[in-house]
Amino acid sequence: AALMAGAVSPRTAPAPRETLMNVLGFGDNTVDRFVDRGTDYPGGNCVNVAVYAQRLGLDAAYLGVFGDDDLGTRLRAAVAAQGVTADHSVVRHGETSVSTLQVKDGDRVFLGYAPGGGAVADPLPLTPALLAYAASFSLVHSSVYSGTEAELPLLAGAGPLVSFDFSDEEEFRTPAYLDRVCPHVDLALLSCSHLDEMATRALLAEAVRRGAGMALATRGLHGAIAYDGRTTAVAPARTADPGSISDTMGCGDAFLAGFAVSLLRDGWSRRVPPTPAAQQEALRRGAEAAYHQCFVEAAFGRGWPTPVRRGRPATAL
Repeated sequence: AALMAGAVSPRTAPAPRETLMNVLGFGDNTVDRFVDRGTDYPGGNCVNVAVYAQRLGLDAAYLGVFGDDDLGTRLRAAVAAQGVTADHSVVRHGETSVSTLQVKDGDRVFLGYAPGGGAVADPLPLTPALLAYAASFSLVHSSVYSGTEAELPLLAGAGPLVSFDFSDEEEFRTPAYLDRVCPHVDLALLSCSHLDEMATRALLAEAVRRGAGMALATRGLHGAIAYDGRTTAVAPARTADPGSISDTMGCGDAFLAGFAVSLLRDGWSRRVPPTPAAQQEALRRGAEAAYHQCFVEAAFGRGWPTPVRRGRPATAL
């Protein structure tokens, strides 16, 4: 997508290449531990986006670091069961990270996080071989929890579109962080359910001004807004009866996948930015994907019983 005047550092468009429609999740994986269910599930922003793109009909893969503990083994099996290739990922000695949460009135509420131990916590550097592999995808997705910021200039320069999830935490919205990441990102996702519409629009404009090709804000029940420096597209959320949903785990990731897949199918590339109509349709597709995710237990896959420690479920970390 074209950049606004005044962007910090424009990404250079690579030479034309054959149009692809495949997605790579590059970065984090984790176990989502639901203490109220006593059940662990596979998850992680980059894993989820790859799985959801696969479900929407694209070829998808995951690239990251798995732990060699039992949870890491289960995660790898869960990703493979979704048809997502992870054969370029690595397995390192150490413990898999765990997010602890519960469901309250249909919404997932985070209680804590235990980062992976040992070498698992170190991000995966893009060697020449891995960079060439990543460049074979039409879109590579990463996130603030992946430790991939230093790899983004290489990744963007190699050719694929890059999307990046900035989550909702203020530490990832400082001018310094935005300046570090936005110039290398074609689609910035910002979770803004805690902001009003004026503040959301201002944040989207800031992300684009600092280099992002396009910025997308998800606002929960208040819908979503996309902005590319020229066009602002707005769409309502597709709501469901709170009593009928399973939980909201993965809904934001599903929205991003639906939005990005729709744009890719419409011909989105760095040389061909989305039309206003394409953005509007992508917002509709994103809302639809998020809606259907509400009826899925956790992010994806079949859960397994939370390990028991000292005779009790490991409900706190």
